[in-house]
Amino acid sequence: MWQRRNKPGSPSFLVGLGSRIGAFSVSDTFSEQLVASLPRLRRFARGLTGTVAQADDLVQSACERALTRRHQFQEGTRFDSWMFRIVQTLWIDHLRSRDVRKEEAEIEDDKFGTDEPMRRAEARLALEEVRRAATRLPPEQRAALMLVTVDGFSYKEAAEIAQVPVGTIMSRLARARVALVAILEQGGGLRGSTDDATAQR
Repeated sequence: MWQRRNKPGSPSFLVGLGSRIGAFSVSDTFSEQLVASLPRLRRFARGLTGTVAQADDLVQSACERALTRRHQFQEGTRFDSWMFRIVQTLWIDHLRSRDVRKEEAEIEDDKFGTDEPMRRAEARLALEEVRRAATRLPPEQRAALMLVTVDGFSYKEAAEIAQVPVGTIMSRLARARVALVAILEQGGGLRGSTDDATAQR
Protein backbone atom coordinates (compact mmCIF):
# COMPACT_ATOMS: atom_id res chain seq x y z
CA MET A 1 0.00 0.00 0.00
CA TRP A 2 1.00 3.63 -0.29
CA GLN A 3 3.13 5.28 2.37
CA ARG A 4 1.09 7.20 4.94
CA ARG A 5 1.43 10.94 4.44
CA ASN A 6 -0.46 14.18 5.03
CA LYS A 7 -4.14 14.65 4.34
CA PRO A 8 -4.90 16.28 0.94
CA GLY A 9 -6.15 19.81 1.42
CA SER A 10 -4.38 20.21 4.77
CA PRO A 11 -1.84 23.05 5.08
CA SER A 12 1.04 20.59 5.48
CA PHE A 13 0.04 18.65 2.40
CA LEU A 14 -0.43 21.78 0.30
CA VAL A 15 2.98 23.04 1.39
CA GLY A 16 4.48 19.68 0.49
CA LEU A 17 2.66 19.67 -2.82
CA GLY A 18 3.88 23.19 -3.49
CA SER A 19 7.47 22.12 -2.92
CA ARG A 20 7.01 19.16 -5.27
CA ILE A 21 5.52 21.41 -7.93
CA GLY A 22 8.43 23.80 -7.48
CA ALA A 23 10.84 20.97 -8.22
CA PHE A 24 9.33 20.55 -11.67
CA SER A 25 8.84 22.85 -14.61
CA VAL A 26 5.09 23.16 -14.14
CA SER A 27 2.89 25.95 -15.48
CA ASP A 28 0.74 28.03 -13.16
CA THR A 29 -2.35 26.66 -14.88
CA PHE A 30 -1.26 23.07 -14.28
CA SER A 31 -0.52 23.63 -10.60
CA GLU A 32 -3.77 25.55 -10.05
CA GLN A 33 -5.81 22.80 -11.68
CA LEU A 34 -4.03 20.15 -9.62
CA VAL A 35 -4.78 21.87 -6.32
CA ALA A 36 -8.37 22.67 -7.36
CA SER A 37 -9.04 19.02 -8.19
CA LEU A 38 -8.03 17.69 -4.75
CA PRO A 39 -11.49 17.70 -3.06
CA ARG A 40 -13.12 15.75 -5.88
CA LEU A 41 -10.19 13.37 -6.19
CA ARG A 42 -10.31 12.64 -2.48
CA ARG A 43 -14.05 11.94 -2.63
CA PHE A 44 -13.57 9.60 -5.58
CA ALA A 45 -10.65 7.85 -3.90
CA ARG A 46 -12.65 7.36 -0.72
CA GLY A 47 -15.39 5.75 -2.75
CA LEU A 48 -12.85 3.37 -4.27
CA THR A 49 -10.91 2.48 -1.14
CA GLY A 50 -13.64 2.69 1.49
CA THR A 51 -11.41 4.42 4.05
CA VAL A 52 -10.20 7.98 4.55
CA ALA A 53 -6.61 6.92 5.24
CA GLN A 54 -6.23 4.86 2.07
CA ALA A 55 -8.03 7.53 0.04
CA ASP A 56 -5.61 10.22 1.22
CA ASP A 57 -2.61 8.07 0.34
CA LEU A 58 -4.07 7.25 -3.04
CA VAL A 59 -4.66 10.93 -3.87
CA GLN A 60 -1.13 11.87 -2.86
CA SER A 61 0.28 9.10 -5.03
CA ALA A 62 -1.87 10.36 -7.90
CA CYS A 63 -0.53 13.90 -7.46
CA GLU A 64 3.03 12.62 -7.56
CA ARG A 65 2.26 10.55 -10.65
CA ALA A 66 0.71 13.59 -12.34
CA LEU A 67 3.78 15.70 -11.64
CA THR A 68 6.21 13.13 -12.96
CA ARG A 69 4.09 12.49 -16.04
CA ARG A 70 2.82 16.01 -16.64
CA HIS A 71 4.12 15.85 -20.21
CA GLN A 72 1.41 13.27 -20.94
CA PHE A 73 -1.39 15.74 -20.24
CA GLN A 74 -2.77 17.16 -23.47
CA GLU A 75 -3.60 20.86 -23.33
CA GLY A 76 -7.21 21.53 -24.26
CA THR A 77 -8.50 18.31 -22.69
CA ARG A 78 -10.16 17.97 -19.28
CA PHE A 79 -7.61 18.03 -16.50
CA ASP A 80 -9.99 16.46 -13.98
CA SER A 81 -10.64 13.49 -16.27
CA TRP A 82 -6.90 12.96 -16.60
CA MET A 83 -6.45 13.03 -12.82
CA PHE A 84 -9.39 10.69 -12.20
CA ARG A 85 -7.86 8.26 -14.68
CA ILE A 86 -4.56 8.35 -12.76
CA VAL A 87 -6.37 7.62 -9.48
CA GLN A 88 -8.27 4.78 -11.12
CA THR A 89 -5.09 3.29 -12.60
CA LEU A 90 -3.20 3.44 -9.31
CA TRP A 91 -6.08 1.78 -7.48
CA ILE A 92 -6.28 -1.03 -10.03
CA ASP A 93 -2.52 -1.53 -9.77
CA HIS A 94 -2.87 -1.76 -6.01
CA LEU A 95 -5.63 -4.35 -6.23
CA ARG A 96 -3.59 -6.43 -8.61
CA SER A 97 -0.62 -6.35 -6.25
CA ARG A 98 -2.66 -7.98 -3.50
CA ASP A 99 -4.23 -11.39 -3.37
CA VAL A 100 -6.95 -10.46 -5.84
CA ARG A 101 -8.36 -13.95 -6.08
CA LYS A 102 -9.05 -14.07 -2.38
CA GLU A 103 -10.73 -10.67 -2.39
CA GLU A 104 -12.88 -11.55 -5.37
CA ALA A 105 -13.94 -14.81 -3.74
CA GLU A 106 -15.08 -12.85 -0.69
CA ILE A 107 -16.93 -10.38 -2.83
CA GLU A 108 -18.66 -13.12 -4.78
CA ASP A 109 -19.95 -14.62 -1.56
CA ASP A 110 -22.43 -11.74 -1.55
CA LYS A 111 -25.77 -12.16 -3.32
CA PHE A 112 -27.45 -9.34 -5.12
CA GLY A 113 -30.81 -9.13 -6.79
CA THR A 114 -33.93 -7.02 -6.54
CA ASP A 115 -36.65 -5.57 -8.73
CA GLU A 116 -37.01 -2.41 -6.65
CA PRO A 117 -36.12 0.78 -8.53
CA MET A 118 -32.95 2.55 -7.56
CA ARG A 119 -34.55 5.98 -7.60
CA ARG A 120 -36.81 5.15 -4.67
CA ALA A 121 -33.86 3.86 -2.66
CA GLU A 122 -31.74 6.90 -3.48
CA ALA A 123 -34.54 9.24 -2.42
CA ARG A 124 -35.09 7.35 0.84
CA LEU A 125 -31.62 6.53 2.08
CA ALA A 126 -28.94 8.78 3.54
CA LEU A 127 -25.75 9.41 1.59
CA GLU A 128 -23.56 7.93 4.31
CA GLU A 129 -25.48 4.66 4.25
CA VAL A 130 -25.16 4.49 0.48
CA ARG A 131 -21.44 5.20 0.69
CA ARG A 132 -20.90 2.45 3.22
CA ALA A 133 -22.91 0.00 1.13
CA ALA A 134 -20.93 0.98 -1.97
CA THR A 135 -17.72 -0.24 -0.36
CA ARG A 136 -19.10 -3.78 -0.72
CA LEU A 137 -19.41 -3.51 -4.50
CA PRO A 138 -16.78 -4.98 -6.82
CA PRO A 139 -14.12 -2.32 -7.62
CA GLU A 140 -15.24 -1.89 -11.24
CA GLN A 141 -18.89 -1.30 -10.26
CA ARG A 142 -17.89 1.01 -7.42
CA ALA A 143 -15.76 3.14 -9.74
CA ALA A 144 -18.54 3.42 -12.33
CA LEU A 145 -21.03 4.42 -9.64
CA MET A 146 -18.71 7.09 -8.21
CA LEU A 147 -17.79 8.56 -11.59
CA VAL A 148 -21.32 8.87 -12.97
CA THR A 149 -23.65 9.36 -10.00
CA VAL A 150 -21.34 11.15 -7.56
CA ASP A 151 -18.85 13.09 -9.66
CA GLY A 152 -21.23 13.78 -12.52
CA PHE A 153 -19.22 12.49 -15.45
CA SER A 154 -21.10 11.44 -18.57
CA TYR A 155 -21.02 7.80 -19.65
CA LYS A 156 -18.49 8.72 -22.34
CA GLU A 157 -16.24 10.59 -19.92
CA ALA A 158 -16.44 7.81 -17.33
CA ALA A 159 -15.57 5.28 -20.02
CA GLU A 160 -12.50 7.31 -21.01
CA ILE A 161 -11.37 7.50 -17.38
CA ALA A 162 -11.89 3.77 -16.79
CA GLN A 163 -10.52 3.01 -20.28
CA VAL A 164 -13.40 0.73 -21.20
CA PRO A 165 -16.24 0.95 -23.76
CA VAL A 166 -19.27 3.10 -22.93
CA GLY A 167 -21.46 0.01 -22.90
CA THR A 168 -19.28 -1.53 -20.19
CA ILE A 169 -19.70 1.54 -17.98
CA MET A 170 -23.48 1.44 -18.47
CA SER A 171 -23.58 -2.26 -17.61
CA ARG A 172 -21.43 -1.83 -14.50
CA LEU A 173 -23.53 1.10 -13.34
CA ALA A 174 -26.79 -0.81 -13.81
CA ARG A 175 -25.46 -3.78 -11.85
CA ALA A 176 -24.10 -1.51 -9.14
CA ARG A 177 -27.49 0.15 -8.68
CA VAL A 178 -29.29 -3.18 -8.42
CA ALA A 179 -26.69 -4.43 -5.96
CA LEU A 180 -26.92 -1.29 -3.83
CA VAL A 181 -30.66 -1.60 -3.50
CA ALA A 182 -30.30 -5.19 -2.31
CA ILE A 183 -27.61 -4.31 0.23
CA LEU A 184 -29.47 -1.30 1.56
CA GLU A 185 -32.78 -3.11 1.90
CA GLN A 186 -31.01 -5.80 3.90
CA GLY A 187 -29.40 -3.16 6.09
CA GLY A 188 -25.99 -3.94 4.63
CA GLY A 189 -25.05 -0.29 4.37
CA LEU A 190 -25.01 -0.03 8.14
CA ARG A 191 -24.25 -3.53 9.33
CA GLY A 192 -21.95 -4.67 6.52
CA SER A 193 -23.58 -8.12 6.35
CA THR A 194 -21.90 -10.35 3.79
CA ASP A 195 -23.93 -13.49 4.07
CA ASP A 196 -26.19 -13.20 1.08
CA ALA A 197 -25.00 -11.48 -2.05
CA THR A 198 -23.32 -12.41 -5.29
CA ALA A 199 -21.72 -9.65 -7.33
CA GLN A 200 -21.76 -9.67 -11.11
CA ARG A 201 -19.15 -7.84 -13.09
